[in-house]
Amino acid sequence: MPTSQNSDRPDARGFPAPNEGLLVTHLLIVTDQDRSREFYHNVLGAEIIRERNPVALRLSNSWLILNSGGGPSDDKPDVIAAPPQSAHVLTSSLNIRVADIATIYREWRARGAEFLTEPKDHGTEIRCYMKDPDGHLIEVGQSTGILRQS
Repeated sequence: MPTSQNSDRPDARGFPAPNEGLLVTHLLIVTDQDRSREFYHNVLGAEIIRERNPVALRLSNSWLILNSGGGPSDDKPDVIAAPPQSAHVLTSSLNIRVADIATIYREWRARGAEFLTEPKDHGTEIRCYMKDPDGHLIEVGQSTGILRQS
């Protein structure tokens, strides 16, 4: 396996396909690809790379892949892909780090994001949470005091 990890560039169409090394994408299983694509595009500002099957989005320096659930496949014979069964049970979370949480909080609320609380200062960071249309938890945080620790 190549050890170079400096390739975060997409291919010519913008799809995450490194020529060397690796890059990380985050797969979310969703109930409605169109609804979820529009949420990440309209609210968080993600660039749509592929419309569906699967949806591919570029969100700042990361990629999100949104796909529908389904039964086992030949490469994962004992695995069923499903969206969260409860918005109250955390099994995975997106963690988005921002430079100015107050501005992002205002902008994304104005675009329709429903945050669980306003940003809270925890000393090392200021953070708040929201959920996407399927209940995937999204942490939005700004590093503060942790940057001053050694």
